[in-house]
Amino acid sequence: MARYVMGDSTLTTLTRQTSTNSDDLGSLVRQLAAAAEPIQQDFQGAGRMAFDEFKAHTDEIANGLNAALRSVLAGVGGQDSAFAQGVAEQHDQTHALMASANFDAARFSGVSGRTAV
Repeated sequence: MARYVMGDSTLTTLTRQTSTNSDDLGSLVRQLAAAAEPIQQDFQGAGRMAFDEFKAHTDEIANGLNAALRSVLAGVGGQDSAFAQGVAEQHDQTHALMASANFDAARFSGVSGRTAV
């Protein structure tokens, strides 16, 4: 079984890195379309039709990818908030339980009510 360990800042770091990458994603799609222009005349038939379709919708594709990534970021942000809230609640509950615990009663003093025979 795989073990997954997540630190307090994992989701925050993921959100920051993904946000930076989302800004680049749309521009990469546009760069791909521009980079393929020199070989556009080499495409024939269905390949040419697919390329023309891609080129005609480059902005739409780039915007759609950016919107999808923003949705992912919103979800990760929600998970980060829920995780932080859970950590805070766990901290508060642990301290409340520790404050009400009688640690002296749990000590083993080595004295028992029985005598050795």
